[in-house]
Amino acid sequence: MKPSPFDYVKPVSLGEALSLLSNSDGEVAVLAGGQSLMPTLNMRLSSPSLLIDINGITELDGIEVVEDVIRIGALTRHQIVHSSADIALHAPLIAMAMPHIAHPAIRNRGTFGGSIALADPAAELPACLCALGATIEIAGNKGRRTISAADFFKDLYQTDLADDELLTAVEIPVLADGYRSAFEELARRHGDYAMTGLAAHGLIDGDKVSDLRLAFFAVGGTPVLAKSGAAAAEGKSVGDEMISAVQSA
Repeated sequence: MKPSPFDYVKPVSLGEALSLLSNSDGEVAVLAGGQSLMPTLNMRLSSPSLLIDINGITELDGIEVVEDVIRIGALTRHQIVHSSADIALHAPLIAMAMPHIAHPAIRNRGTFGGSIALADPAAELPACLCALGATIEIAGNKGRRTISAADFFKDLYQTDLADDELLTAVEIPVLADGYRSAFEELARRHGDYAMTGLAAHGLIDGDKVSDLRLAFFAVGGTPVLAKSGAAAAEGKSVGDEMISAVQSA
């Protein structure tokens, strides 16, 4: 199938893109990597009157370490994140998750911000951001704002983004001393959507666990933080007793 007719615009600045978003009368779709959008257009599950291609907005691309956070621009391709030495060093949980995202052809084109904005509950990155206590930066014509990842995801494919806003970047606290991460995913075939998965991040001081965050994905409409499980591990020594307590909780 082919998409319904639509107008196409490729702005070169964030301000121009935001102006187009706020002044359009019909349904608008934003094209970043397009790995989820293009199939929905071709199957006519989405029929926008205007397609805004944001790939010309260079300020939305790139990875940089700024003081105690690592900042990932919304247009940064998955493969760039996957191969980044800064990500491996400062956000190893993200590095662990990247090989599980679809297949190489999709990672070459898909974007970090696109995956977050789509908010697929079976996607890896939203859960990772919740486990890491990441902050999401959003821009609109009224200015920029930030929101925690845990508050950004509202329901199935629903986020805190307004119709006239764009996700511009994600900021993740750099890995602090003593903190460790783990990532597990169950899928029928590598690269398929997860049947279930877990992103974990916490502090191990000696053999004591604290500040643990367990973010499950593909188990609900949004990433699910297992708060009772994390609380059951607080202050306990790593071992079978702690694991049993967390499982029971």
